[in-house]
Amino acid sequence: MRQHKAKTADSHISDSAHSLMNEIQQNESSIDRPEPDPREPNVIRVQAATGDLRLHEFSSRIFRNKRFLRVWLPPAYDEPANTNHRYPVLYLNDGQNLFEAAISFTGVEWQVDETSDRLIREGAIPPMIIVGIDNGGKDRLREYMPYRSMQPMMLRVQGSRYPDFLTKEVMPFVDRHYRVAYGAENTGLGGSSLGAFIALYTATALPGVIGRLLLESPSLWASNRHSIRQSRKVKQWPERIFLATGTAEAGRKDQDQSMVDDVRELAAILDRAGLDDKRLRLVIDEGASHHESDWAKRFPEALTFLFSKSE
Repeated sequence: MRQHKAKTADSHISDSAHSLMNEIQQNESSIDRPEPDPREPNVIRVQAATGDLRLHEFSSRIFRNKRFLRVWLPPAYDEPANTNHRYPVLYLNDGQNLFEAAISFTGVEWQVDETSDRLIREGAIPPMIIVGIDNGGKDRLREYMPYRSMQPMMLRVQGSRYPDFLTKEVMPFVDRHYRVAYGAENTGLGGSSLGAFIALYTATALPGVIGRLLLESPSLWASNRHSIRQSRKVKQWPERIFLATGTAEAGRKDQDQSMVDDVRELAAILDRAGLDDKRLRLVIDEGASHHESDWAKRFPEALTFLFSKSE
């Protein structure tokens, strides 16, 4: 199991941070966007992105709210020669933070479009679709928490609905509009922080559905480490898992060490479950923090490990 050298975690999200997240979402419409394509009236094409990024306003009956789905398409997707080609898909949580710095929570993006475009053109990964699923703004914590929690205080959680939200609403929508390849080997899910926490929950709740799992700085401390205890009972894991954390996640030495220890414990559970180096990549990133800039730096390795045919 290879390990790498290389702001605070969700447990310290304040009321002002929640207000900022809401403000970012409310200001989405103020960004200079092109008008919807008259041939596709429900699609906004993002001119500032690298490649073809399309925004769909998406209504969820399960969560009873609206958000954007941000669908990035690989080079040559619309060329006639590829009309019958179907593509692997990676679904990523906190879609606001992936492609555009202007709407990211911290003003820094993951650079998903630039990285994916480069890796595809280099042949490091196959052409693929990436779907950013926006979080619910003020409902983010509730949607990403499947278990009740005392820290942060969250008793009326909704995260147990997330697997249905993904498989009964988001995935069918994407499948209707885009040429998606089927099977767990062509389906990935991931996120960072609580977005990784709910990705872990969802992947284990859907055995045989998610074959590629990206866990960046997962908030394993949440709900009194319940996800770690649950992980010991999992019988079927995704075929490949990229699991990473920094050593300066929380800004306090004791909390930093605790978060690293949690990730190592999860890695040990996966190791005992039979995931060898070809299925599990563990990265302990020395000095890295709980921030989009560090997740962006690790994204090329994560994407290559999860989807490369040569690994």
